[in-house]
Amino acid sequence: MELQITSGLGPPECELAVEKFIDALLKEYPDLQVTGKVQGSVPGGLKSVTISSEGNLSELRGTILWICQSPLRPHHKRKNWFVSVSEVKQVPSKVTFEAKDVRFQTFRSGGPGGQNVNKVSTAARAVYVPTGRTVVCSEQRSQGQNKARALERLEESLDRQAEAVGKAIRSENRLEHSRLERGNPVRVYVGRSFKRTR
Repeated sequence: MELQITSGLGPPECELAVEKFIDALLKEYPDLQVTGKVQGSVPGGLKSVTISSEGNLSELRGTILWICQSPLRPHHKRKNWFVSVSEVKQVPSKVTFEAKDVRFQTFRSGGPGGQNVNKVSTAARAVYVPTGRTVVCSEQRSQGQNKARALERLEESLDRQAEAVGKAIRSENRLEHSRLERGNPVRVYVGRSFKRTR
């Protein structure tokens, strides 16, 4: 499981909370791996961190609250600093295209093709059985040529679909970086020692 811990668009104190929270988690979960970091705007602060573990980290998802007088602005009235923890959605691996998983259907073509038009089934419809993706090719003169071209189009279509899905997931993960719900924290820490109270 992979999680993203972020200060969202919060002030630098939230970046310090991210760093402190990571330190606390590394003590609590010995197998935890830090897989990525984005440095914060102040020394010792982190805008975001991604972590992974073989174990289940779902109990961490939500908002983390740090209650502390600002270590950066001693006279600042605010004492509640929030951090967001969300699951990183994984980009699916590229589909390994296997020609053996393609089912062909042939039919008569209505396009150019000389004497074979409307007499011989030269057009080909290729269906990739694992996904149900379908393409049609009818512009070639022979059934064999149309089948070969349909295979090429099918593989190209699957690649485009995988790229679109991956792009959408990466975009959603980036958006999650700036989301932060204040209130109803799943954990609460207090003071500069970052002592957990809930």
